Amino acid sequence: MMDMVYLFGMDFVRPIEALIPGVQGRVLAVLVETTAELNMRTIARLSGVSLAQVSRVLPGLVDLGLVERREAPPSSLFRLVPEHVAAGPLVALARGRDGVIEEMGRVAAVLPVSPVSVIVFGSFARGEAGAESDIDTVFVRPVGVDESDEAWSASVEQWRSQIHRVSGNPVDVLEIGSDEIGARLSSRQPVWRDIRREGIVVHGRVLSELAEIRDA
Repeated sequence: MMDMVYLFGMDFVRPIEALIPGVQGRVLAVLVETTAELNMRTIARLSGVSLAQVSRVLPGLVDLGLVERREAPPSSLFRLVPEHVAAGPLVALARGRDGVIEEMGRVAAVLPVSPVSVIVFGSFARGEAGAESDIDTVFVRPVGVDESDEAWSASVEQWRSQIHRVSGNPVDVLEIGSDEIGARLSSRQPVWRDIRREGIVVHGRVLSELAEIRDA
């Protein structure tokens, strides 16, 4: 069977703008991130668009009931209406990275062969994953499980496939045995230095515990 090639994925830096392109998406992204009332100039500055563009978009959002407007002369103040039916999905979209991290742990916990640990690193861990970013992860194999073990390989692929479906981004898995992980985390190799510094454990043993494992 041919491998599928994924050219683009989800932009986790600007998730709302990825689905709602243009000025409207930028304005909504700003309003979703705060509960404070903002005037047009502030919204324009934070969204990186002109005041004229903001003035054209906001009335439509107010008409939808998604944004409320309050007059505070000499300006008008705007904020997202949290009770609106569309507000919840927008907030969830803005927090999409957190949702993917939660799903990573949930899926790993029910795999047929459970990994000792699953660690996310790279741009996704740093909160910098754009549409062309892979999701880099480390899978630590249990003691006695070889990398050629079919059940293990199937579990890794099951996790990889599910997280790709959830995130839309390619998922790269670096596998390592539990008897090697301590030494690797203590090494000066750039990739392991990055994992030690920025890695997020989504399932299993934490980095400080893994670093103490020697020839398990």
